[in-house]
Amino acid sequence: MPLSNRDQYRTARLSRDRRFDGQFFVAVKTTGIFCRPICPANLPKEENVDYYANAAGALRDGFRPCKRCHPDSAPTSWRWLGVETTFQRAVSEVESGYLQQHSIQSLADKLGISDRYLRKLFERYLGLAPKQYALYQQLMFAKRLLHSSQLSITDVGYASGFNSTRRFNDAFINTLKLTPSELRKAGTTSHSNRLSIAVRTPYDWRHLLDFYALRAIEGIEKIESTRYSRYCLLESTKAWFSVDFAPLEQGKFFVDVEFELDDIRQLRTLIQQIRRVFDLDTDVTTVEESLSKIAPELVKHSGIRIPGVWDHWEAGVRAIVGQQVSVKAAIGQLNLLVSTLQNGDIKYFPTPQELIDNDLGFLKMPISRKEALKRFALFMSQHWHCTPDNWIEIKGVGPWTINYAKIRGLSDPNCFLDSDLVVKKALINYPHLTQQSVSPWGSYATFHCWSHA
Repeated sequence: MPLSNRDQYRTARLSRDRRFDGQFFVAVKTTGIFCRPICPANLPKEENVDYYANAAGALRDGFRPCKRCHPDSAPTSWRWLGVETTFQRAVSEVESGYLQQHSIQSLADKLGISDRYLRKLFERYLGLAPKQYALYQQLMFAKRLLHSSQLSITDVGYASGFNSTRRFNDAFINTLKLTPSELRKAGTTSHSNRLSIAVRTPYDWRHLLDFYALRAIEGIEKIESTRYSRYCLLESTKAWFSVDFAPLEQGKFFVDVEFELDDIRQLRTLIQQIRRVFDLDTDVTTVEESLSKIAPELVKHSGIRIPGVWDHWEAGVRAIVGQQVSVKAAIGQLNLLVSTLQNGDIKYFPTPQELIDNDLGFLKMPISRKEALKRFALFMSQHWHCTPDNWIEIKGVGPWTINYAKIRGLSDPNCFLDSDLVVKKALINYPHLTQQSVSPWGSYATFHCWSHA
């Protein structure tokens, strides 16, 4: 449904301030098109526009996405912060493609609510049914692929979650009023296995790469100049990707992604993971303004992001191996773990089952830590979807390990590691930093404290 606070949205639209990109969308009633608030087109008259919190709402009301500013490429905003937690989880599941393989009832069961209440949440916050929202997410992802890659139209359809080219074409025509091939002719394309993802700035890519370089696992990760690459698993699908950060147009910043996938249907999941791992969507200006009010000199480097790892399992293993040792020593043991369990130049992070099936006596660490790894692997093999908070029952896994995994494995924005030795040292200079004062940006406060080390 259109947004009603017109004065604020009008001011933001007229300013074309990039900080509002993704926070809302502008629909022009005279053209039937909706845009990002940074669109370079001539500004329409105020009486001719409506404002929407999300692209799906504009699509539902019959507006088509702009071919100049590509609202499908807008970075995701933090617009769901502060609303009902269950709804946040539901949106996350739908955007990850859950409803492509499961029913509404299955999603409701997973969330622990009734399907009626689930529909009510989507109607309250979006004015849409869950299935309709899922369809619009598929179409916007498909539109982005048609513009930014040379994947065949058939592959774009499958990558976007459609089971047939006919269904893909019909949905595209019914909603966007043109065929996929017509849209592709109107856009620019690149290499077939390469696409671009919009990034919120400021973004300190060099700081992120330096962090990864110190912690890269041989055979899995590689850092070259301005590029990060790694091998990973998407369920049982093998994948490789590389990411580089560069301004492609004046004032517009993207990460350039190249990828290889055994199953093209996993592309959407891969892109969502990349967005999370590299923290592409955070409104860092808001974060840094908030932290600077508490500790004016804390933000030494603007644009610091959360450097994620592939999943909470990997983050947990890294944290356990790194307990009470230096980063260099921890990576040495991780390299030994991976090279011993896997052969060949190409490697993937070991699964829980691999740690269960192998004797870890070769690791050069205390027996208690090896046993903690074994217990952690057994727990994860049985309870993969449990949140790290549930790990506290595992002997050898404490609060620091859990919070570290939440930061890097789940990209939780609000984990302040005030028990960390480096953070404790920083708190001498910044005594006003507490769990309460830095909320909801505790994880960013942690990394800014580390940047002073």
